[in-house]
Amino acid sequence: MQTPTKLATFALGLVVVFGGAAGLGVAVGPLGPPEADSPHGDGHGADDDAADGHPAGHGAADGSEADAADPSGMMTGLPGGLMVSQQRYTLDLAKPELPARDQAPLRFRILGPGGAPVTDYTESHGKDLHLIAVRRDMTGFQHVHPRLGSDGGWTVPLDVSVPGEYRVFADFTPAGHDEALILGADLSVAGSYDPQPLPAASTTAQVDGYTVTLHGALTPGDESKLTLSVSRGGQPVTDLQPYLEAYGHLVALRDGDLAYLHVHPAGSPGDGATQPGPEVTFYATVPSAGDYRLFLDFRHDGVVRTAEFTATAAEEDR
Repeated sequence: MQTPTKLATFALGLVVVFGGAAGLGVAVGPLGPPEADSPHGDGHGADDDAADGHPAGHGAADGSEADAADPSGMMTGLPGGLMVSQQRYTLDLAKPELPARDQAPLRFRILGPGGAPVTDYTESHGKDLHLIAVRRDMTGFQHVHPRLGSDGGWTVPLDVSVPGEYRVFADFTPAGHDEALILGADLSVAGSYDPQPLPAASTTAQVDGYTVTLHGALTPGDESKLTLSVSRGGQPVTDLQPYLEAYGHLVALRDGDLAYLHVHPAGSPGDGATQPGPEVTFYATVPSAGDYRLFLDFRHDGVVRTAEFTATAAEEDR
């Protein structure tokens, strides 16, 4: 990944902005396969091959249609991941439910214009497609990398041992397409659903003996600088390892509708300027006030770990 220029990265999709949900009913495409003529944190192993099956970050832009701001400074497009169909592409789950168990196989296709499965993609951070799965209460976060069959079908094992309602997001760029798309679909896991309350906002997270500290705040409609610092045993970690071409990846989900925001770190390994820790810096813009759940993936000692935060975006007096 090239070192992003702070402002230009928004236009290139390296800092992803998703807009407010106004106008959703007008812009949503067909929910099934498109017609032919339609307009349609725990520690994990470090293997980042396809279908690695553990939480992991990547670097794809979200599929938001509009990036223009209105005169008030708020973003006016659609949030990423709220639609199952967008720009004539559809996320088609083979089954909308899975049994409650670890390593349950999820099968799906990306249907393109005309309804045929897409088989040709443009890689983003070394992968053709990245899949995020999370329960509706924003527990059980997973970021995995499915395997693509010759027929255009994708398969990946998910840990859905805890029953409930899940949301899955496919983040991909069809070959020849100018921008990445993020499509979302609901997935039911049989059993008693016991939703957990959203954890209180905090600037620190613990995972496997590591402490990750969040510096910066989210401001609706404005670019926010977020710096996450990794330490272990009270000592800063200065030898983070590249994972999917970056030292860290951050996904944010908005509480309530799970609108999806993917942001990228400033800089990349090997660019001559970006240090391998302890700090990883991101630039992001959130569209609205409210609570967001942040998921940071980082790799150290050959293991990918995910630190989770709740952050609140508060309106400023204007």
